[in-house]
Amino acid sequence: MQGIYDMHDTAGRITKDGIRIYEDADFTGMRLAGQVAAEILDAVAALVKPGATTAELDDFIREDIDRRGATSATIGYKGYRHASCISVNHVVCHGIPGGKQLADGDILNIDVTVIVDGWFGDTSRMYVAGTLPRKAERLIDVTHEGLMRGIAAVMPGNTFGDIGHAIQSYVEANRMSVVRDFCGHGLGRVFHAPPNVLHYGRPGSGAVLEEGMFFTIEPMVNLGRPETKVLADDWTAVTRDRSLSAQFEHSVGVTATGCEIFTLSPAGRFHPTWA
Repeated sequence: MQGIYDMHDTAGRITKDGIRIYEDADFTGMRLAGQVAAEILDAVAALVKPGATTAELDDFIREDIDRRGATSATIGYKGYRHASCISVNHVVCHGIPGGKQLADGDILNIDVTVIVDGWFGDTSRMYVAGTLPRKAERLIDVTHEGLMRGIAAVMPGNTFGDIGHAIQSYVEANRMSVVRDFCGHGLGRVFHAPPNVLHYGRPGSGAVLEEGMFFTIEPMVNLGRPETKVLADDWTAVTRDRSLSAQFEHSVGVTATGCEIFTLSPAGRFHPTWA
């Protein structure tokens, strides 16, 4: 879930670009929060099937967050009332859980953010209800690979433009489009903080990556054009051309030699076709 910055974190130092630099010990808190979020997304996978409603999935997620002694970051955030965003088919992001049943072949992104001991763990991944259509499978594969190529560009001395370029160049080479209207963000002891992490860009542009930066990378990729619109509920963003959309999201921290992914799936289920 993207939003305006929450500027209440006092840990670490701030760069000239307004990006907070965390200490080595802070990785422990992010690691725990990220793993709790990832475990919840592992657990909900068994419920994603034709006939299930997104409200039922959200109810499970809310209860699972409570069982784990964590706090939902989204319930009450700017008036939002749910423990997850669930975006089906042509919904790009911020889909509101509801009573509509999933149909065979529907693809959906489930996005969860939890707070554990004051640290925010934010991640999303794709699921399929029933049989995965071939064109949706290709979209999901390209989106996942785009995320991983963006993560591979995370290391001290590179720039945020390098991350965006790695994603954009791969996605567009596969004749798909990167959404421009939403981006990743810094996080830590707050939900949203600098920088904006764009999923497109020029090599060498943007702020320089430094050890201790925490942020999300969460590309949204459309089978059609990149334009989106937000519906009357002020949350749900959809593709303007009604084409399918997919998204994957990890929270990462920059290390001395590259990055650490805080939200890896403990069960190895980050991609819907993985065993």
